[in-house]
This record gives sequence, C-alpha cells and structure tokens, in this order.
Amino acid sequence: MQGRSTIRDCLRILEIPGLGEFRFFSLPILEEAGLGPIRKLPISLRIFLESLVRFCGTSAVDEKDVEALARWDAKNPVRREIPLRVARILLQDFTGVPLLVDLAAMRSALGRLGRAPSWVEPEVPVDLVIDHSVQVDVFGKPEAMARNLEWEFTRNHDRYAFLKWGEGAFRRLRIVPPGIGICHQVNLEYLAKGVFVQEEKDGRVLYPDTVLGTDSHTTMINGLGVVGWGVGGIEAEAAMLGEPYYLLTPDVVGVHLTGSLAAGVTATDLVLRITEKLRQVGVVNKIVEFFGPGASSLTVPDRATLANMAPEYGATMGYFPFDRESLSYLRRSGRPREQLAVVERYYASQGMFQIPQEVGEIDYSEIVELPLDEVEPSVAGPRRPQDRIVLRSLKDAFYRLLTRPSDQGGYGKTSEELAVRVRVKRRSDGEGGPRFEPNGSEPISPSESELRDLRPTPDPVQLSSNGFPEEIGHGSVVIAAITSCTNTSNPSVMLAAGLLAKKAVERGLSVPAHVKTSLAPGSRVVSDYLERAGLQGFLDRLGFNLVGYGCTTCIGNSGPLSAPLEEAIGSHQLVVAAVLSGNRNFEARIHAAVRANFLMSPPLVVAFALAGRVDWDPETEPLGQEANGRPVFLRDIWPSAQEIAELLASAMDPESFVRLYANFIELNPQWKEIAAPTGEIYAWDANNSYIQEPPFLEDFSLEAPARRPCAGARALCVLGDSVTTDHISPAGAIKADGPAGRYLRELGIRREDFNSYGSRRGNDRVMVRGTFANVRLRNLLVPGIEGGVTRHMPDGAVMSIYDAAMKYREEGVPLVVLAGREYGTGSSRDWAAKGSALLGVRAVIAESFERIHRGNLVGMGVLPCTFRGNIALPELSLDGSETFEIPGFESDLSPGQELSLRIRRQDGSVREVPILCRIDTPAEADYFRHGGILPYVLRRIVAREDKTA
Repeated sequence: MQGRSTIRDCLRILEIPGLGEFRFFSLPILEEAGLGPIRKLPISLRIFLESLVRFCGTSAVDEKDVEALARWDAKNPVRREIPLRVARILLQDFTGVPLLVDLAAMRSALGRLGRAPSWVEPEVPVDLVIDHSVQVDVFGKPEAMARNLEWEFTRNHDRYAFLKWGEGAFRRLRIVPPGIGICHQVNLEYLAKGVFVQEEKDGRVLYPDTVLGTDSHTTMINGLGVVGWGVGGIEAEAAMLGEPYYLLTPDVVGVHLTGSLAAGVTATDLVLRITEKLRQVGVVNKIVEFFGPGASSLTVPDRATLANMAPEYGATMGYFPFDRESLSYLRRSGRPREQLAVVERYYASQGMFQIPQEVGEIDYSEIVELPLDEVEPSVAGPRRPQDRIVLRSLKDAFYRLLTRPSDQGGYGKTSEELAVRVRVKRRSDGEGGPRFEPNGSEPISPSESELRDLRPTPDPVQLSSNGFPEEIGHGSVVIAAITSCTNTSNPSVMLAAGLLAKKAVERGLSVPAHVKTSLAPGSRVVSDYLERAGLQGFLDRLGFNLVGYGCTTCIGNSGPLSAPLEEAIGSHQLVVAAVLSGNRNFEARIHAAVRANFLMSPPLVVAFALAGRVDWDPETEPLGQEANGRPVFLRDIWPSAQEIAELLASAMDPESFVRLYANFIELNPQWKEIAAPTGEIYAWDANNSYIQEPPFLEDFSLEAPARRPCAGARALCVLGDSVTTDHISPAGAIKADGPAGRYLRELGIRREDFNSYGSRRGNDRVMVRGTFANVRLRNLLVPGIEGGVTRHMPDGAVMSIYDAAMKYREEGVPLVVLAGREYGTGSSRDWAAKGSALLGVRAVIAESFERIHRGNLVGMGVLPCTFRGNIALPELSLDGSETFEIPGFESDLSPGQELSLRIRRQDGSVREVPILCRIDTPAEADYFRHGGILPYVLRRIVAREDKTA
C-alpha cells in the first residue's frame, strides 16, 4: 500500500443523467490499487470501509485503519478498533428525552465555565420520533385513538414542551410528533435516504446512508440495505457531537437462505425460527448478513421483520444488502425520482447492488444454512423471544410449563390448581379495561374427571357466543395486541390479520369479554391500506380498533386491566396470558399481572383473541361455532396467499406515503399548540417532575478526576442468568408503595398522574429510585422473594435496593453487582447503566454481557468484568456477608486487562477470583478514565474550541 495518497486516489466522478456530476470514493478502484480483496468482503464491512476511506487523514482515522479492514480475515480477524462516523442519528422519545437532557446539561455546564453553550451542537442530522408514550387506556371503541392521544398529551405536556425547546435550540434536531408512527417504521418508510449527498467546495459527494439509533430495534432498517444498529443514548450523544463510534472488528456470520416459505407460514414464523437458531449458534457481538436465493425472494417488509429482531437473536445487525427489491421499495414508498437515480447508480458503481447468491461468493466467518421450506407456524414464549414453540405443540407445552417447578422455569402449579376457573360476567363498557366483572371472584370447583385429565375442559352448558365459557383460568388470554415494529411494518401479515377478522365476523365469531384487544399500527400508512381494503371495519367488530400509533403493548404500555380482573388474577394466582405481534416478552414487561407472554404473527393474535386462551390446539379444537352450531376451525378462516397477494399491490401506494408524510403538524395540531421555552440554555424548573438537570456534570472540571479504589465493597445484588435491562432499568408502571411512588406522592402528585417510568426518564430523582425495582427481579441475596429488595449488610435488614444503596452511600461503602450469563439482555436502556452508577455501583461482574448494556456501563464510568477460567457464579456461594475488592481498579485500565476479584468472607477467609476487564477498546478506556462519555466529550469540545479561539 502506498499510504494515504492511494486511498485518496480512489475518489471518482459519477455522472447521473439529468442530475449532473457527483464524487464518491470507489471501493473497486481501491481494490485495483492492491489494497485487498474487497469484492470478497461482506457488504456490511464494505460500508464500514467506505466510511474509513472518506475520513482517512482525520484525527481518528489513518491509512492503517483502512488497510486493516480491507484485508479482513474472515476466519481469524484481527481485533482492531473501527472508528465509524455515521450519516445520521435516530432517537425515540423514551431514550431521546434523557439524551436531550444530557445535552442541555452539557450546555449548562459550559455556561457555568463561561464558555459558549452553542459549542454543544449535533454535527449530523438527528431525528427524534415520539412513539413510546401512548398507552392503551381506551380500547374497543371508535374514539380510542383520539382519546388515547388526548391522554398522552395531558400526561406528557412537560416532556413535549422540553422536546420542542430542543428542536428550537439545536439546528440539526428534527422532531416527529406523536400520532405519526413507530420510529423504525417511520425510518423505513420515510427517513431513510439510501445514499446521502453532501455539498462540499469541490462538488457534491455521495456516501451511504448509515444510522445509529437509541433503540435496539434500529436494525429494522437493515432490511432496506442501510447499515444501522442500536446503541445507548450516551454513545449516540458522543456520535452526534462528532466523536467516532468505535467497535472492534467483528465476525460476520452469513445466513444462507434457500427455498421458499410454505403456504400459511408468515415472516413472523420465519423470524422466530431464525431467532431460535441463531441464539443456539451464538451471534452476540457479531454481524449477521443474509444471502442466497431465499434472501433475494423476500420482500423488504419481510426482510425488515427479520432484521428488526437482531437484538433478540443477539447480533449487532441482521443485514440484507441493497438490491433491486430495495430500490423498488423506495419507489413504492414514494421516494423522489432523483433520489432513486442517485441510489441506484451509487450502489451499482460500488459493486454492491445485489444480494450474493452462492456460498463462496463472500468470505464469512461462519455460514449457517436455513431452508425456508422447513419453517412452521410458531409462537415464542412465555418469557423470552428465542423460546420458540411450534404452534401445534403450544397447548401441551403450556401445560408442561404450568406443572414444571418454578426453579426449572415453570409455574409450579398442582393438578388441583390447574382446574381452578373464575366465573365472569359481561360489562357494557369497554373503556379502561376488559368488558366484564368477576362474579365475586368465586372459584369453580373442579370435577373429578377434570382432575384426572389434568387439563381444564370447558363446561358445555356455560358457553359464550363464540363457544367458550365466560370465565378465566390458567391460560386465559387477557391481552391480545397487534403492536410493535417487528410486524406492523409488514403489509402481508397486517392484511392477513384483517382478512382473518373478516372471515371470523362473517362466520359469527366474537372475542370473549375478558380479552383486552388493541391495534397499534406502525404508521398511518397501515391504517390507510386497511381502510382502503375494507378490512378495518371487521377488525373493529372484534375489538381491534385503532388505539394509537406507537409501541404500546410491546414496551409495557398495554394500559390497565380492570381492577376486578387484576384482583381475580392475583387472588387465585392465575397464570394468564398476553398474545402480541411484538418482539419482546420478558417478565413483567407486558403487564405486571400477566405472567405468560407469547409472540406471534398478527393473524395469530386475532385467532388467539377469538379462542380466548393459549391452551388451545388449532388443529383439533375449533375457534368457536357459527349460529347453527357448526364448529369453525382456524384452517377454515386462514387467508390464502392469493387473497393476500391480491391486496398487497394496493397497500404500497406511493401517493399514500407522500400524502401521509407531507406535513406532521397538520396531522397532529395538538403538537403545534404546545408552548415551549426558547434560548440556548434550558431554564431548569425545580417544580418540573418530568425534567430535571442530571447530576452527572454538577462538579464538572476540565481535568479528569482521580478514581478511588474499589475496596471493602458490598454486593447490592447477586443475580442469575438472562437478567434483562427490563429487570434493571425503571420501566412500566410506577408502584405507589415503592421508592419512586413515595417520592412522587411527597411532591403532591396523585397516583393517577404518576405516568410510567419511561415517560419520566428525564428526571433522575425518579429513575434512580426505580432502578432494580422490577417486580420479577430475583435477587439471590433474598431467596424466595421477587422484587427490588436486598439485604443491607452487616445488619442483614431487608429493604428496597434504593434504600440500601442510600444507606451504603452514607456509610461510604462502594457497591458491586454480580450476575450470571447474558446480563443486560434486551432494550438499549441507558438508565440501566445510569441508575446503577447513581446507586453507587462501581463494577458489575457477570459471566457474560449483552453488547449494548456493557458499553453503556463503561459510558457511565461503571466497570464491566467477566469471570475467567469457566468460573460460574453459583460456585462462589455468595450470601451477601462478603466484602469485595478489585485491586488496580483505581489505575488506568487497558482493554481486556486481566484483573482479580478478591472475596473476603465473614470467617476471614479470602478467595481470589480471576476476572477480565470488559473495557473493549482504547476509546472506552478513555471514557472510563474520564468518568464516562459525557465528561470526556465535553472536555474534548472545550479543548477543541479553546484551541481554535
């Protein structure tokens, strides 16, 4: 290689008829110059390489970075930092609000230092889509959407005023207001460009559309050939302020798709199979790239379904290269003709305008074969998205879960408990909860035959209009939600749900009264084509009225069940179910009273709503019966591929996309009416219970502080495997009797105005009190108890985790958290790391981490470590009486440094346990040395601006 001059020589002119000349950095020319076999690189890595070439010669990128990636060895890649700069940032409001709060705090800190607050300004475009705040309070009514949106604005006025301030204060921040759609579907349908055009003094430069998002499901955009994935908000802050995003050279797993899906099998079934398979293979911290004829045959919405669940199968991305189907999607979704021309010519000129077909075309670290024709209709649950269950086996699988001991992942029910059912009676009002009341919560005595069979059998003399009893028991479906980005972006499964609803209504079927139904499409485009196809009315007849445009049930905004229903569930310890077309079903995520949550396609959500229970065999048991008593089976009303295909063409109408994305303000006038403050610095209000200046920069100085040793530490929590960010981060409803609820009551806030933790992410006083407060958290220091409690040592008093942490702080005792495998699985929730830091946690030692949370911990100055030498947490036999020390914690730590955890037991014995520092890159080492990303970036900004002043 001849150095930087060779790299810059790959700059070429691209003439596009009617549009003129553009410049771009040609990867084929770079290969001709002898840089490496670039045509054999996975397409995703070529996108990374283009970024390195474009920024080569800057302070962050040199020719060695370019050469190292160009010569990537698939079987033995050198683990080297890749300093990426992305084209744009995508935020949603739950993660976007705290990010904007941090930026406002950085401006306030600059003001206190006497520097210009405007130095803190995004250097790349930032889009924030408000989609996580709508809750399903009203359902089953024509006015549900309008009423829920009204409640959303009432609850979140202060947050939305703050966001409007941010849109005015930061030049490159654009807000997509509530009621438009889910951020990932809006990204797919509207925000994504495919290729960016940058005006420079020497002409226009083309480069690929790339994005980092503060939601783990940013990967949906990979279905369109756009490189992007989810990061923590603190990482996104650094990226938007001009810092490269650093990742280690990854493995790239090629998933070779062949064949085609069988009749009746949906993209949802396929992604559940892929999630199961890739979890078995192990793709955490790896990129997955789909190729083969099966990949080419999938539509972009089908590809987006598979890409969206990359976090569930553990990958950084699930990438589909750009091809003619991608270009066709851009055309069908109303993108301008000029944009289409630029995108097509750019990718063709780079040799990246196709999905590789055969094994051997591309060098992959590993290849996984998956014939599409082996995929069966499936669901996943009841707690994790990778736990796939073939649909025909669900009834038996659920029964086994009910009877399996709780320490083996079951529910520990006896045969007598299985047969308990509670009679219910109808209500006329469907607002705010299911349309029934328990009949005194009176248990129905099981018959001897039911006890012998061990499976509750409906009493044929107490049937509802659809053929099943108006009573609830184990396995009753109480929530049925068509929701989330995974499926609502896909017209084939949404139309299938509408067609199934149409056929069900025509057969006289109805949904039992105890099922809370909701339809939350990913964008207004979905509502438009459901209406034009004449299907929305049939969904309405079954209670699947439009409730809003947002994530709703999938993130825990399912809204309340009726109080009598929750009482019946709780008093009889019923294991009831939610069915949803979502991507996540972690414990207590959907609703605190619902212990079994199953992911499935939208048409199956409708089917299980009709059945009213999950212990239903779709092959042998009817959904209900017609007026003449004739049974109706799922096969009788399942839509055919031809029926769906006939409606698909009209679903992708370019004019509809253009019209529905033309003017956000006109689509939501309530947003326009919100008054917002102005000015470069936000005027913090001590009485605002939603937005407060965070403490992370209160004592900010221009010099990095010395780090204190980690010695004499206590364990705040000892946790098992698969502890998710839902368990750690404050999420869902705020309990009135918890630390956060007590704090809000002390402020004079009524219980009905608590809102959710997600909506209060801009107030650290609430969030720190809700960290580790999940009702399903199992802290091994308090065995047999679920919830956010621990033992304070050495007195052994049992108290809330927050109260214990504050007591330890008063005593000057540092804290650690110890955990099993896959710590931090799930959403990219900054507050899982921020809350840990504010509680006084200095280090987290786990058997393994999920990618985003590990990075977030480093970004907040908390040290992540993993056990070495195949040590498993249980063999340490910790009971909370121990103290811990990490020798060398106060020194400058290096990536991958070997450390030890010194455990001192109550009897005076000491054990040295080898651990590995999971600071993975030199950049992360800098972040940690500075106490986190925020102070590091702010010091860099001050140094840069002071130098140029």
